[in-house]
Amino acid sequence: MESSSSSNQTEFDYLFKLLMIGDSGVGKSSLLLSFTSDSFEELSPTIGVDFKVKYVNAGGKKLKLAIWDTAGQERFRTLTSSYYRGAQGVILVYDVTRRDTFTNLSEVWAKEIELYSTNQDCIKMLVGNKVDKESERVVTKKEGINFAREYGCLFIECSAKTRINVQQCFEELVLKILDTPSLLAEGSKGVKKNIFKQKPPQPDASTSSCC
Repeated sequence: MESSSSSNQTEFDYLFKLLMIGDSGVGKSSLLLSFTSDSFEELSPTIGVDFKVKYVNAGGKKLKLAIWDTAGQERFRTLTSSYYRGAQGVILVYDVTRRDTFTNLSEVWAKEIELYSTNQDCIKMLVGNKVDKESERVVTKKEGINFAREYGCLFIECSAKTRINVQQCFEELVLKILDTPSLLAEGSKGVKKNIFKQKPPQPDASTSSCC
């Protein structure tokens, strides 16, 4: 999968909405930044919802990816639940050095997908982040594979910091969406353009320093 040039970016074959979910601090925003701008930064936790657009070429098609990055803190859940609607792909991220972030995949995040997702065929990608901290790992790769099998997810381990498998993560997800007729129809030009009408909520002053 290759990034498209800046020219003619208004032209695309399909528009896909992707959603990133997972506990606070697992590296969702860093993964998104690594994918969209080829860089890495230590970022503060997302407040509410943020999103970026990336144009890529995959499967012989030019794609416009609208990638929504949601806050992991419980107090923002009511703000982010509506963003599941219309998503063709959901990326569940956990930190391989934090057991609680893996446990919450089944206790919190898988339940949210079942509750809020409006696409029965939505493709799920399980991502174990921070493999650059191998000496601190507490969640094994086998555990990730078993979870993915149980919940019907694609699976990959990566590092937003070193960019290991970051590109591959999004590429595998997008190619699977392209291979799913019902999702492909939704992503066709002229369909579901209202996904851009969802605006990230503006935080109150009292929450602007959240961490």
